[in-house]
Amino acid sequence: MSQTKTGKKINKDLILKGNMLQAILSLAIPVVINSFLQTMYNLTDTYWLGKIGTNELAAINLVTPVQNIIINFGMGITVAGSVLIAQYIGAGEKDDAKSMANQIFACAMCFALACAVVVYVSTSGIVNWLGADGETYEHACTFLRIVVWDMPFLYMVNIFSAVRQAQGDTVKPMLLNLVGITVNMILDPLFMVVMHMGTAGAASATLVAKMVPAIIALLLLTRRNQDVHLDIKHMRFEWEKIKLILRIGLPTAIGGSTMQLGFLLMSRNVYAYGNQAMAAYGIGNKVNGLITLPSNGIGSAVATIVGQNMGAKQVERAREGYLLSMKICVGFLFVGGMILSRDFISTGIVSIFSEDPEVIAMAADFLSIMAFWCFTNGVYNASTGLFQGTGHTEVTMTVDATRLWVFRFLTLWFCETILHMGVRSVWYSVVISNGISSVILFMLYKSNIWKKSKIKIEKKEKLDKIDLTKNQDNQPIAVQN
Repeated sequence: MSQTKTGKKINKDLILKGNMLQAILSLAIPVVINSFLQTMYNLTDTYWLGKIGTNELAAINLVTPVQNIIINFGMGITVAGSVLIAQYIGAGEKDDAKSMANQIFACAMCFALACAVVVYVSTSGIVNWLGADGETYEHACTFLRIVVWDMPFLYMVNIFSAVRQAQGDTVKPMLLNLVGITVNMILDPLFMVVMHMGTAGAASATLVAKMVPAIIALLLLTRRNQDVHLDIKHMRFEWEKIKLILRIGLPTAIGGSTMQLGFLLMSRNVYAYGNQAMAAYGIGNKVNGLITLPSNGIGSAVATIVGQNMGAKQVERAREGYLLSMKICVGFLFVGGMILSRDFISTGIVSIFSEDPEVIAMAADFLSIMAFWCFTNGVYNASTGLFQGTGHTEVTMTVDATRLWVFRFLTLWFCETILHMGVRSVWYSVVISNGISSVILFMLYKSNIWKKSKIKIEKKEKLDKIDLTKNQDNQPIAVQN
């Protein structure tokens, strides 16, 4: 047995039979590092744009949710792929796992190219609708028209991550993103500062930095010595698998894109308070994203652990993985949040990304409030992983949509209209809506609906090699090698 396959077997055995804490950490730690590297794309842009000017920083923060809407819709496809591949692997169905990976690739690439064209053509109207004018309008249009072409490359990397994570390998996706962020960190100052390209430089650096790991991902995915690899003959659409992808992935896609559309409207509300508020909102969100990275990583690990164990009919072990993961998330975020919510710490952190005193004050206030309550994200992320791993993506879709469109906007309206809290209404609407949604997800876990997995996999009888021998009655029998 090759070293690669031995590694895969160890990962699968660890997930299905080994020490649960070790399984969670072995999956989650590389995912956390990987997520940190992906976050660094935006933080690097934010850092250098903050040095150039507030208008440039506000422009990128304003249109980033547009890009995120497409990314999150497409993530529905890759999340479905990861869950389905994990369950096929747990059930021992390698051929179906390979076929599913190819179907996911074909669907995602078609979607990414179509969306890139539509957004490019619609950029001016989108930025106008968001209320941007003057320099902010020009910078936002420039950035969005360039960065939208990174979609196919981003999806390529996400598909690679989904395929590898479903097999219990979260290290290679981490290393791949390390390549991308290294390229981005070199090109950002080169394009923006040395070549004076401004927002065009930020977008171009991101585009090239996504292109490099995408090419590497494609080369790795087409290697035939992998159990799950891309093969052109398997990319003809198989409608039964497409329907399964849509059934599992569409709720996640709708939930994620609806959530990002809500973020877009939130950005529009924040922009009403001015460029400084918009810049502060973007900085606070990005730094908060760093705080919650461990929780997001463990949530991804939960989806893989639950997916493989449900595929192997080990329901109680799936529950064990979920509960232990949630306790780790909540404990880590509570301690970390208490530290980062201290005013002198939050102020010091946001000062890295802006030199504007007004922006620093607002961003530090936002970060302090979010950090104090971020432990609720531990419940949210672990529970989301549980429901995704069992195929109940309609649950996460509903909760995601409700979190933004009901709880967040209702809180925002109440704080602005009744309490007259100004821009702090936005800050509190974020933490309150997150907390309520976490409670709802935990209550749904207690209802045990997750135990009825929506992915039905029938094990097939397989004979890899057939030897014909004779039994005591002189009749030929098949012996499986």
